[in-house]
Amino acid sequence: MLTSLSIKNYALIQSVQLRFDKGFTVITGETGAGKSILLGALGLITGKRADMSSAGDATQKCIVEGVFHIEGYQLNPFFKEHDLDYENATIVRREILPSGKSRAFINDTPVTLAQLTILGARLVDIHSQNKTLQVVENDFQFEMIDTFSDNLKLLGQYKESFKAWKLSQSELKELLERKKQAQLEYDYQSFLFTELDEASLKEGEYVALEEELNTLSNADEIMQQLATAVQNISLDESGAIDQLTNARAALSRLNSYGTQYTAIYEQLNSAFLELEDIGATLSEMSDAVDADPLTLERLNNRMQLLHSLLKKHQVATVEELIDIRNNLDNDLQDIAGVDDKIQALEDKIKTQHNKASTLAAKLHKERATAAPHLKSLVEKLLIELGMPNAQFQVSLATQEDLHASGNDVLEFLFSANKGSELKPLGKVASGGELSRVMLALKSVLSKHKQLPTLIFDEIDTGVSGDIAVKMGGILKKMGRTMQLISITHLPQIAGQGASHFKVYKKDTDERTQTFIEQLDEDARIVEIAAMLGGNQQSQAAIDHAKNLLN
Repeated sequence: MLTSLSIKNYALIQSVQLRFDKGFTVITGETGAGKSILLGALGLITGKRADMSSAGDATQKCIVEGVFHIEGYQLNPFFKEHDLDYENATIVRREILPSGKSRAFINDTPVTLAQLTILGARLVDIHSQNKTLQVVENDFQFEMIDTFSDNLKLLGQYKESFKAWKLSQSELKELLERKKQAQLEYDYQSFLFTELDEASLKEGEYVALEEELNTLSNADEIMQQLATAVQNISLDESGAIDQLTNARAALSRLNSYGTQYTAIYEQLNSAFLELEDIGATLSEMSDAVDADPLTLERLNNRMQLLHSLLKKHQVATVEELIDIRNNLDNDLQDIAGVDDKIQALEDKIKTQHNKASTLAAKLHKERATAAPHLKSLVEKLLIELGMPNAQFQVSLATQEDLHASGNDVLEFLFSANKGSELKPLGKVASGGELSRVMLALKSVLSKHKQLPTLIFDEIDTGVSGDIAVKMGGILKKMGRTMQLISITHLPQIAGQGASHFKVYKKDTDERTQTFIEQLDEDARIVEIAAMLGGNQQSQAAIDHAKNLLN
């Protein structure tokens, strides 16, 4: 429920603060006074697009702020989904800066226009004469019959089932397309995998192979230098080991002359033992050098194979080739098992379709049961609204295909005149007739569902006299269960509002401004009398206005 509305620097409104009560509120004013400006401001905080032309003074910021009491609207999931603070008294604000940039806030948290639009649709429902065309839209008609028949829980179950079924169908379509594409590529992928698999790739192989090739390619030089080193270390009489042996023997004779000689002897002995190890290692390395040309050829061939595979797959390492091989293996296994997956998915789709069809049948049964009662209520209201010969019917038939609302083909049929054939509402009803049908449907709907704040913009166009009184009575009854605001030119309707606002224009020294004020009882009498008899208010008009109010 809208509890307050603040408008600053919007169109002809400089600044206004309004407080709204629950129930039926009327807004009156002369043509051109600015009632549409009020709707425009409400549109801003419900997500409508805006530009700087909305501002009265282009050098100043335009601000529209509404406070809504939202307890009972089941909006907690929306706030949780969009990470917003939930407050029973939620503040929605829209700002248009002099630069033309627009900003939106929910409880002082910046939000996108899309988020504001989602929330706005749950808070305010504005019905202009163009919006009345909604009554002929299939989505609205399904919402109407399902709300009236208390189908919303069942409909939610169906929608979940239908969504799961459609999702599985999409998965199957994608899987079949993947199979088709995979079959085209299977032979080539199989060839690539076999080529990599037969290469018997090993991690770290490339580096080891480079080292081995480097050794074999320089085998003669390595063997010659190793032999030289071994000779210098191990050659009898002139080798380093023989020389160290003599030095060690000499120092061993000095051990008894002091600890310093013993220490140097032990150092020399350690060097001797290490040099012996080095000599043995060099001999082993020399023996290990293989200058066999066949081995060199084999390693070169292996290196060429690796180079070829690296270039072919456009990678830099053998490890990447191994990853490609493994991925190809997985893909080939997936292709091999795709038929089993397709069969399993087809079985799942069949089960999901059966479940959705069962729920759709239940929806149809509930709708068919409720349709005659809805027909009766709407026709009764249309009679009150001055259409004694109006006929209304809910046409309901089933089809094989499922859609988002079941498997029903739904149409609201209408005839305004006795003896006329019932035809689809949108094809035979005039604008005024559509407005009355919409009012009748919304009146019925308000008894079965917590509706957002409902704003009617001159829904009374084309009616007068006693019919206007009855229309006002219907709006007043609706106001008992919801917040309803009606912009009207009819005194018969204005007199039945629980509260009354007047919109008017006034010239100031600087510019023309639109003002909005709430009327007390005396001011309402004057306003309604003016609506009845013009500015020259007679006593009869005053008395009539009092009668309408009472």
